[in-house]
Amino acid sequence: MGTQLKPGIAQPALILAALCLCLLPARSASTDTPEPSKYIGPGSCAATSCHGSVKPVAGSRIYQNEYSTWILEDKHSRAYGVLTGEVGERMARILKLESKAGDAPKCLACHALYSAPEQRGRQFEMGDGVSCENCHGPASAWLGPHTTRDWPHEKSVALGMHDTRNVIHRTEKCLECHLGTKNKFVDHEMIAAGHPDLFFELDSFSAVMPRHWKVPRESAPGKPAEDAAWAGVRDWGTGQAVQLRGEMERLVWRARNERFDKKDVWPEYSELSCFACHHSLGPAKDSWRQAHGYEGRRPGDPAWNSSRYAVFRLLAKQIDSGNGQELDKRMLTVSNEMSKLNPDRAAVANAASAAVPLAQQIAERLAAMQYDQAVTLRMMQRITDDAENIAIADERAAEQAAMAIDSLYIAYARDTKPANDAEVRGAINVLFQQLENPSSYNADQFAVALRRIRPMLH
Repeated sequence: MGTQLKPGIAQPALILAALCLCLLPARSASTDTPEPSKYIGPGSCAATSCHGSVKPVAGSRIYQNEYSTWILEDKHSRAYGVLTGEVGERMARILKLESKAGDAPKCLACHALYSAPEQRGRQFEMGDGVSCENCHGPASAWLGPHTTRDWPHEKSVALGMHDTRNVIHRTEKCLECHLGTKNKFVDHEMIAAGHPDLFFELDSFSAVMPRHWKVPRESAPGKPAEDAAWAGVRDWGTGQAVQLRGEMERLVWRARNERFDKKDVWPEYSELSCFACHHSLGPAKDSWRQAHGYEGRRPGDPAWNSSRYAVFRLLAKQIDSGNGQELDKRMLTVSNEMSKLNPDRAAVANAASAAVPLAQQIAERLAAMQYDQAVTLRMMQRITDDAENIAIADERAAEQAAMAIDSLYIAYARDTKPANDAEVRGAINVLFQQLENPSSYNADQFAVALRRIRPMLH
């Protein structure tokens, strides 16, 4: 019997699938065990009958224009290009790299589909940037089979595809570069050389990407279909929990000197609040920082960057009071210790390590729970009610609050269609305007703008 196709995929897809199978590594003649999955480059996804259509295909389970969206609109496709520009070349000189940034493994790890030669099933260009297999995994084993009708997603995952349908796994994949791992990271040395500081919020970053997948996805057997109106709320909340867990894991391995390439500088300054030191200077009478004081730390000691917790803690306590309270205790220890001039490595590692399973438990709950108008409204209200604490945490915390309110309100407005929609959106835009020049960020002004949104929410 011939292979049947998915509904909405044209006959040429069968020809492409057969071609893909011919190009993939063959099984050993002496065993039925397939070769390990290898990377084969984005060109394998580019056929118009697969993911390279110029516009969405009607009646298809997927858009089929995912490759076109990536190459035309997604900044990931231009990630390699920044390495070869003036700033990239200057960074390479400052960091005293042995090669240009465009050839340096330290840079390619996040700016390209970088893999060892033995992991490549065929030649492809590093200049393609961050492409399909960076997120979806090496495709040699599943590329052909996944085009056939009734081929389950689970089989592709078993053959090496990353399970991006799972919001926790998807966030983990994003954070490999947008937060870092032991093998690829951005530290204070790289920031001083010109690399941007890293921050992340899953829903906002997905929207800007832009998304090339359908929302909602098809539901799993026995589970209710995902409500498209609230998918962004789920992504925001779960993404926040996974991001915090990743940050705590990073603190642990840095505190314990577990990196493979060199001993970690301690404290690693990229864990601290950049803008506590890097901000515009003016007369003391005009300093909002000095007006508020330095609670929890000695004046002059750099503050820990609490942005990955400053907003999320409100959600954690709202949906899981017990774990939320316990997480608060662990995070207070982390914050107090990391805001000392010489943090105790063991104390930081122990507190951060204890926070990891709590954040994971909350992430799992957020990924599985149902969202609605009431949950979303309460979360927006809690963020606006806590405006001052968030604002004085630092500019990055304010940034997280602005992205959170934006994501939550988009979902809320889509469902409720409020009469004052234009007024609320205008007020949210003011928040982002205050973040355009981080060095001149003013916490008092941001808090006023955030509180102003509270009476508009109903």
